[in-house]
Amino acid sequence: MQDNPLFSLAGRRALVTGASRGIGLTLARGLGQFGAKIVLNGRNSEPLATARDMLAGEGLDVTTAAFDVTDQDAVIAGVENIEYEQGPIDILINNAGIQRRAPLDQFSRADWDALISTNLNAVFFVGQAVARHMLPRGRGKIVNICSVQSELARPGIAPYTATKGAVKNLTKGMATDWARHGLQINGLAPGYFKTEMNEKLVADQVFTQWLCQRTPAGRWGNVEELVGAAVFLSSDASSFVNGHVIMVDGGITASV
Repeated sequence: MQDNPLFSLAGRRALVTGASRGIGLTLARGLGQFGAKIVLNGRNSEPLATARDMLAGEGLDVTTAAFDVTDQDAVIAGVENIEYEQGPIDILINNAGIQRRAPLDQFSRADWDALISTNLNAVFFVGQAVARHMLPRGRGKIVNICSVQSELARPGIAPYTATKGAVKNLTKGMATDWARHGLQINGLAPGYFKTEMNEKLVADQVFTQWLCQRTPAGRWGNVEELVGAAVFLSSDASSFVNGHVIMVDGGITASV
């Protein structure tokens, strides 16, 4: 059983967007530990280099590719460069995302546009660019990072909820179009995790008490707990899984 290749990612190359910190970096590390060659993506070269050196120091095979996922031309060029300079992209973790919080009646157009650009447009841009290479090969894994907010809303983040709901349905659409060509496209939806994006919420004792009471597991999630689902969706173990969103949320979407 120890030699069972079902969950092995050996010899496969995984592009992870938004990978210089947080969930992206954790998922990159996790896939690397299961044998994948990792390509870290972000806008800025310096934090990517820091992340690369850290993972390389852990013995992982890791490189970087700095480009702006909200710029379609930059995405196309960046993916082309990875394909021809490093080799085929077998796995895409579409992770880059941002959050903006404000009362909905006061939400600015600039913040709305930023959310749409990063959380939705980028998923389409990178997914399409990578799929154009996967489709002729007849294989590939795309994991779009969704959210518990793909299903649920809470005050102050309606536009974020809109973007993550759209990513959920874009995932289903990608699977509908591309599954017949040998690709598996699925979503991974974190619940409430201790990340840089959630620092203020974690520090808010009132919110944390509410969350622990609302979540059947009774606690915040730790980002390492996302790795198992990501490896499953990236490996041969999910060869007939398509268009699904796996909730890793401590049961919050299962209860009222």
